[in-house]
Amino acid sequence: MTAGQPLHTDSPAAAHHQQHQPPIIIKHLPPPPLPASIVPSYPPPESDAAESWVWSQIKAEARRDAEAEPALASFLYATVLSHPSLARSLSFHLANKLCSSTLLSTLLYDLFLATLAAHPSTLRAAAVADLLAARARDPACAGYAHCLLNYKGFLAVQAHRVAHVLWHQGRRALALALQSRVAEVFAVDVHPAAVVGKGVLLDHATGVVIGETAVVGDNVSILHHVTLGGTGKAVGDRHPKIGDGVLIGAGATILGNVRIGAGAKVGAGSVVLIDVPPRCTAVGNPARLIGGKRQGDNVMPGESMDHTSFIIQQWSDYTI
Repeated sequence: MTAGQPLHTDSPAAAHHQQHQPPIIIKHLPPPPLPASIVPSYPPPESDAAESWVWSQIKAEARRDAEAEPALASFLYATVLSHPSLARSLSFHLANKLCSSTLLSTLLYDLFLATLAAHPSTLRAAAVADLLAARARDPACAGYAHCLLNYKGFLAVQAHRVAHVLWHQGRRALALALQSRVAEVFAVDVHPAAVVGKGVLLDHATGVVIGETAVVGDNVSILHHVTLGGTGKAVGDRHPKIGDGVLIGAGATILGNVRIGAGAKVGAGSVVLIDVPPRCTAVGNPARLIGGKRQGDNVMPGESMDHTSFIIQQWSDYTI
């Protein structure tokens, strides 16, 4: 055959070549799933490698879920499996959740990632503690990936922490804009100046309001429709201070610069206007104390999620 002469596809040699030449198909699929047996349900031991441990579990769960439910494969690959770290995955997911036509996802992604990278020992460690808290305390939490991707309480707290950093950097207009978007998207309204500890669970989260000078300690659990608010038009330090390990039931309202002591419980629907001592339970409207620490019980209510006091497991004279 001379140069430039066309190949006759109807020749026996050409037909034989085409018959045995398999078609080339390029597939862009997520990595193969890991066995479900390597996705444990227990929290990691206390160590500096907690973030790496949790991230490895999130990726394993995402691979498993992508294999089990192909309809979610693209979503899981875009939000988890294509990212090299928890910080990048969280930044990407938050940016896409909170963006709007005028607040671009690329801007938010850069903002979240830069803030998380600058505060690894606070913001990133707190995010890991929040993931562990949700998995340990919420029986409906199917896994760490489930919390990262679907728990709006978790996502709202992570966005708040970034807004809190912006607030103290003097970028208050941006911090308030971020607060507004979080309230619109997640129905959780936390002022950027409020202080929120680590290991915090906003269970269901809808309708949670936390005011400007409020402080929420570590390992606190807060149910939906809880308000930590002021009592009027007063300025200055005017919002509640919640101690470590506190449990606040659904629909509870705590108003004013009052202190809820470490390990205390506030019953669902209660209205608290005065201090609650540590390890005590307050219920009612207006709330009153109905009991203290059970003898020998060292588990904080915020971690046990026990909404019933040992006193009110039997009939008593308290009224609501």
